[in-house]
Amino acid sequence: MWLLRPPGVYRPQGDTYLLAKALADAGVPPGGAVLDICCGTGALSIHAARLSPRSLTAVDVSRRAVWAARINTLVRGLDVRVVHGDGLELDDSFDLVLANPPYVPGIPGIPVRGRRRAWDADRDGRAVLDRLCAVAPQLLARGGVLLLVHSVLSDVDKTLAQLRGGGLKAAVVARADEPFGPVMRARAGLLRAQGLLAADQRTEELVVIRGDRPTR
Repeated sequence: MWLLRPPGVYRPQGDTYLLAKALADAGVPPGGAVLDICCGTGALSIHAARLSPRSLTAVDVSRRAVWAARINTLVRGLDVRVVHGDGLELDDSFDLVLANPPYVPGIPGIPVRGRRRAWDADRDGRAVLDRLCAVAPQLLARGGVLLLVHSVLSDVDKTLAQLRGGGLKAAVVARADEPFGPVMRARAGLLRAQGLLAADQRTEELVVIRGDRPTR
């Protein structure tokens, strides 16, 4: 898939494709309201458009990402509302929420700026994940579905427990081993020192978590 990607905008890669496949396999009914959080280039919004949603909203904190997503959806003739801001602060509810948030454990106390906002998520990788789990029940309409991708380094069990604690049914629906890219190779020493990586580890396991809000 050709996508315009300005410097500093997250490049679609293994986590994007894993989430897109999980969406294709999810059996989500067409015609719903869709939210794409941390939309980047808009790649997942383009995949979600195949569901013929009644509305499709994409949100990112990066102005460059918003610009890229607008162009990438516009050239495909897609009706997508692309918003600059924090998708976790929206008041609307949605039938499908897609999320590929920052989840790479980083260095606490160092401000996250520029392109690092697309992946840096504090020491435990949960700076955005914890917020997302807390607001997911309010973002989802009754019967709504959340599809969320992140690394096993960021505590999958905690995500499942938080979503279930909010009243959602939650389970891992997809897994894949992804070879280290530039970010993980650069950070491998730090992650090994934190006990998150084995000495000889060169791949990162990614998961997609599905959360369903009951109809009642």
